[in-house]
Amino acid sequence: MAAQTLQDLLVDTLRDTYDAEKQLVKALPKMAKAANSEELRAAFEQHLEVTKGQVTRLEKVFKELGVAARGKHCVAMEGLIEEGKELIEEDHDPEVKDAGLIAAAQKVEHYEIAAYGTVRTWAEMLGHNKAAQLLQESLTEESEADEELSQLAMTSVNVEAEDGSDEE
Repeated sequence: MAAQTLQDLLVDTLRDTYDAEKQLVKALPKMAKAANSEELRAAFEQHLEVTKGQVTRLEKVFKELGVAARGKHCVAMEGLIEEGKELIEEDHDPEVKDAGLIAAAQKVEHYEIAAYGTVRTWAEMLGHNKAAQLLQESLTEESEADEELSQLAMTSVNVEAEDGSDEE
């Protein structure tokens, strides 16, 4: 069914986001396992727990809106995860793979930041203040995860990947 109103579009986009988060719950352990850096592995494991909380929070948003909590397949997340999977399977130096994993994870974070920012704004416009507040919590967490990945990249992972390039 095509979205006829902003309310319909909000619910449709929330279902897409819900599926995206559930896909990510399955993908993050694989990313953590592939990470060479202990700090990066820990960041992925920590974000897994945050993501599980975001799934639960989305279920609360659906309840606030009076609609069933169910997903709609998120093709965008599927593609982002597939890119990460290809990187994991390719033969890279461990430090370079970590830099690539951060890049893949940040693509995911930026997608999620866009999704949560959009649905939060729509929820506010439609007067769903409690839902908007819940969505803002997830938006804040995604922004913090992106910042943490940037810091990790700049202070250690990218530096180690670059140092490895100097040895050739």
